Amino acid sequence: MKLSFSLPDNTTVDADLKNLVIAGWAGRDMAAIEHHIEELEALGISRPSAVPLFYRVSANQLSQDQDVQVLGAESSGEVETFVFNAGGELYVSIASDHTDRKLEAHSVAFSKQACIKPVGAAAWKLSDVAQYWDELVIRSWIEENGAAVLYQEGPLSSLRTPDDLIARFTDGQAILPEGCGMTCGTVGAIGGIRPAASFTMELFDPRRNRSLRHSYVTESLPEMA
Repeated sequence: MKLSFSLPDNTTVDADLKNLVIAGWAGRDMAAIEHHIEELEALGISRPSAVPLFYRVSANQLSQDQDVQVLGAESSGEVETFVFNAGGELYVSIASDHTDRKLEAHSVAFSKQACIKPVGAAAWKLSDVAQYWDELVIRSWIEENGAAVLYQEGPLSSLRTPDDLIARFTDGQAILPEGCGMTCGTVGAIGGIRPAASFTMELFDPRRNRSLRHSYVTESLPEMA
């Protein structure tokens, strides 16, 4: 999937992404992860085979469009950092692991494959923020009753670092393979996971007072039997 990202110096970086990895169960607090696993088991969602777990999704599911289509009305977004290799350099952007929640009870892997994965159109070099990665904050908002509502918010200190996730995924390598992108985990939904047609996500850098932001709107297609 060919994507283009604007950089802070007004240049662009083009990425030809052939592999997409969704890092699930990427939190640092193992007790909190276990509690969440037990909550999901109570809803009929199977325990993951490993923690963290790396789901593979078709790279053609990536999209920088702001209008996307989904099947049915049971899907929702999740804000995540998105790390990718382009030209031997690692960059970070923002993405939504949009997931079909109804299908998730049957198979988490299939639920992730079923939905488009919106990605922002701007990026930073990972090396520019790596030294203070834990200070960065991810947020998202949904639209409810005509108003923007804060849906997720949390520091990246609650999640595993890209270096950690990359090393686990690649069996010890320091960098993702060329043309590979990875989402790096999310934080809990305020008020519970729920669908919304409008989703805005942000990666905030408090040291430099700057953000990567992206918004998208979903059109729900009818489920035909």
